[in-house]
Amino acid sequence: MRKGSIAENLNSVTERIVTACRFCDRKTDAVTLLAVSKTRPAADLRAAFAAGQRHFGENYLQEALEKQEALTDLDIVWHFIGPLQSNKTRDVATHFHWLHTVDRLKVARRLSEQRPGALPPLNVCLQVNIDGEDSKSGVAPEALPALAAAVAELPNLRLRGLMAIPAPRGENEDQRVPFRRLAALLEALQRQLPEQPLDTLSMGMSGDMEAAIFSGATIVRIGTDIFGARK
Repeated sequence: MRKGSIAENLNSVTERIVTACRFCDRKTDAVTLLAVSKTRPAADLRAAFAAGQRHFGENYLQEALEKQEALTDLDIVWHFIGPLQSNKTRDVATHFHWLHTVDRLKVARRLSEQRPGALPPLNVCLQVNIDGEDSKSGVAPEALPALAAAVAELPNLRLRGLMAIPAPRGENEDQRVPFRRLAALLEALQRQLPEQPLDTLSMGMSGDMEAAIFSGATIVRIGTDIFGARK
């Protein structure tokens, strides 16, 4: 649970990222901190922005749109990180910079068709069901190459990389197993699609952030350690 102010917690999380990067000999700016702000009021996002945070991740579309309306004066980079139904793609295509949860070609096609021409392509990550869990969304690893090739052809999307939410694991070394697997899948896609800007591994949360960074994460999604437990 959050103990300090949002600014203090952001500083603490940033220090953890820097320490982890140094430990595994990565540049300290190699990892982007994505503040997961679902269920948090717009005032909390404003406080985090004032403390230097720029990237925010939202799971619930209507809630996110209301926050965007309340925070139009801030230059926020908006990431949608929740499951996306095909009938709700237009709002994501119109109002977000990133989408982390593409796992179906139907959704990707709708996003590309609905992305306004005045905006740059929408940055997307393909969500992989890295542990094969029935309760989790995501494309199966064996189906990933075909989906990636099809998404790469869509004109208004920019395929950036992969995202996963592994099953919980207790020890750091155990936590690294699925993250290494996801990193290997990204390396294979980079060989398959060398013309794509495949530079993103969105993985790691408050409880396994260091393991994710050790395994090559470029975006870590942190909510509890910034804002406290969800209400």
